Amino acid sequence: MGILSSRERSFLEAVANLGYCNPFLPERMELERAALGRDFTDAGPIWSVSVSEPELERPNIMKLHARLPGVIDAVRARLTDASPDERAIYEEAVHCMLYQRYYRRFVDARQYRFYKEFIEDWNRLGLGPELDPAHVFACFRQIQRAFFAIYDNIIGNSMPAARLRASIWQSIFTCDMRRYRRTLYRKMGEFPTLITGPSGTGKELIARAIAGSRYVPFDPGRMEFADARAETFLPINIAALTPTLIESELFGHRRGSFTGAIGDRQGWLESCPAAGSVFLDELGEMDMAPQVKLLRVIETRRFSPVGDTATREFKGKLIAATNRDLPKEIRARRFREDLYYRLCADLIQTPSLAEQIRDSPGALHEVIHYMTLRTVGEEAERCLPEVEDWIATHLPRDYSWPGNYRELEQCVRNVIIRRSYKPLADARPVEENDSRARFDAGQATAAEVLSSYAAHVYGLTGSFEETARRLNVDRRTARKQIGAFLCEPTPRKPV
Repeated sequence: MGILSSRERSFLEAVANLGYCNPFLPERMELERAALGRDFTDAGPIWSVSVSEPELERPNIMKLHARLPGVIDAVRARLTDASPDERAIYEEAVHCMLYQRYYRRFVDARQYRFYKEFIEDWNRLGLGPELDPAHVFACFRQIQRAFFAIYDNIIGNSMPAARLRASIWQSIFTCDMRRYRRTLYRKMGEFPTLITGPSGTGKELIARAIAGSRYVPFDPGRMEFADARAETFLPINIAALTPTLIESELFGHRRGSFTGAIGDRQGWLESCPAAGSVFLDELGEMDMAPQVKLLRVIETRRFSPVGDTATREFKGKLIAATNRDLPKEIRARRFREDLYYRLCADLIQTPSLAEQIRDSPGALHEVIHYMTLRTVGEEAERCLPEVEDWIATHLPRDYSWPGNYRELEQCVRNVIIRRSYKPLADARPVEENDSRARFDAGQATAAEVLSSYAAHVYGLTGSFEETARRLNVDRRTARKQIGAFLCEPTPRKPV
């Protein structure tokens, strides 16, 4: 019959699944509801930083972890008679409890001697030898770093911003965190990531979030993580360099291999450690010759410095970004099609600021508040009304912010300094939304229309149940359609 009552099993399964879900997808709230039942508090569908309400803790998380230790202790007393399935559920729920218990220690840690306490808890709670506790400890640190890298830096309470956060999380952990924990943590550095989107939408912030969230092994003997340089971030701006210098920066060179090469130089690909990342900004500006060599690096993980025949190994992760329309560049024969297909296995597309504002008009206030706080600190509360009043008075209500976050940040600074801001005279109009255009042209599929509309209703209601009721489908179907919309490789605003 098993040792778990139906109530215990339901609770622990929900907690275990919660520990392995994407925290920025709506499934998190569904799992919180399943675990808490009537005690569930609807805190809104989007988990994002808010300068007006900066407290990170959500009531459901606090309730779960107040209840969880008692259930764990009760089940642990019967654990010897547990079936393999029940033990697996128990162990994953314990992982969730241990993460919550120690994540603050990871936030403040300079040393990791609290691993001894972690091991004591691990053994006391009866966790089996199948999982290496040092590996789980390393995963905990990675999850903590990844969450805050995304939560603190990718701001906005609109659905496009929520989708972006969820997409970055998947880029780090894939769509299946259990599979990641078992094996894929070793392989993720082999997958390049391509970030596309308009200029000024934070592509480098995303690259830094991914690079700063790589898996780094923990050495229990030395009580420290394997390499202090492990999460090295090495950015190269392609647009700022000549083709020769691009190759030198990436691959290195031998003395005399070109004019000005007065000594041997080690390139970023060679100096990058296994858990480090090389970031190629403005990739669409790269000439064809370096593209050929970059393709070989992605395919074989091998390269040769300029002027040398010996091969080297690239051990890190490659992240690239561009605001160019790469399919268009391929048609114009300025970008290699085979390189694009090597890069697009992990594709992140950033939404424009205008798209976020169209989805959620309150997003503009939140972003202005955040930028004002970052610009003037404690003076923000006095400056914020001035900035918002100036924008409301002097810019069109549907102003498209063609420079995106970069432009808005300069507008905030201009208004604070001079009480004025002059947009570019040739500011672009708001580009028509892709899914809206496909809908109007009669080219959208039924699946696209349904998932887009389901996401729109969910954005209005914040409830799977109400979304399902309005669509006249069951809750599971509504959740599936919303998840499909949020996880599309190319984000679109609901039609």
